Amino acid sequence: MSIFPDDMPHDLALSEDHGDARRVAYGYVEDAFAEAQQDGLDSDALAHAALFAAFRTLVETYGEEATAVFAEALPEKLRGGAFSSGTRH
Repeated sequence: MSIFPDDMPHDLALSEDHGDARRVAYGYVEDAFAEAQQDGLDSDALAHAALFAAFRTLVETYGEEATAVFAEALPEKLRGGAFSSGTRH
């Protein structure tokens, strides 16, 4: 059993419970990315900074080991298309 709630679903409109808060939070992140890009910041730099901030928060909240266990599942999810929003590479 994971200390983390289920990951964000592929279709944000289908999410429930925690998903509602996640959908709202995701909207804030999207808005922040759009604003930063309008200010001329590179999307790659934004993505790296967002990942760093997210992992730092997870470590502060759940600890290093639990966050590492969570991160170990990411390669399979990435390869499976969990974060894809269009054509797959």
